[in-house]
Amino acid sequence: MNYCQENNVQRDATNKSLSTFTTSGLTKVYGEGPATVHALRGVDLEIPAGEIVVLLGPSGSGKSTLLNIIGGLDRGTEGTVYFQDQELSAMSDAQLTRYRREHVGFVFQSYNLMPSLTARENVELVTEIANNPLDPVDALGLVGLRARADHFPSQLSGGEQQRVAIARAVAKQPTVLFCDEPTGALDSTTGRSVLKVLKDINEQLGATVLIVTHAAATAAMADRVIHLADGAIRQVVENQTKSNPEEIEW
Repeated sequence: MNYCQENNVQRDATNKSLSTFTTSGLTKVYGEGPATVHALRGVDLEIPAGEIVVLLGPSGSGKSTLLNIIGGLDRGTEGTVYFQDQELSAMSDAQLTRYRREHVGFVFQSYNLMPSLTARENVELVTEIANNPLDPVDALGLVGLRARADHFPSQLSGGEQQRVAIARAVAKQPTVLFCDEPTGALDSTTGRSVLKVLKDINEQLGATVLIVTHAAATAAMADRVIHLADGAIRQVVENQTKSNPEEIEW
């Protein structure tokens, strides 16, 4: 039985009746003996589809570890992780690779662009292996960089490079977009423009957007804010009124 038969995943991210992620008793332990580190301590979590979710906490709180596990980049030590109705924690390495390829887009603080490739060619790296990709130039258009498609990373500002990275992530039309400190290396004005792009992607593509950050101000734009500390969830806040990214005080 192949992955598609075993994992007939619903792709309608606007279906609010189905959670994008559910975790139960999720733990992550590194090392043994005196060197043991408990990165996650029994995390129970539900993330509805189609939301912007901010994971907030200081360094070492477990937010990046949680992102890596639900993103299929790592495995928990104990507990279960579901993507919609499919158990990620029971998938083989090959199935997790297929899950990441078909459903997940990643945006990192460091951009991870290929310096020898143009913006268009960097996006094409993803579209060549995706099942239903956007045209690379159309993806760049979503982030306001259609006119910069033939520029190399060295010819782009930091904010523009981050937007190319976002275009590359969304070109596969992912169900969920993971952003690990996407504004960490940017000034306040550029950071707001990047957050606006993430908001636009959420609205236009219906993708669930998860933003890991230690910048508390970012929480104002989220549908849901998950506060982590010492590997555990301390509080989950649903915003009744969201701020526009342009209004966020850095």
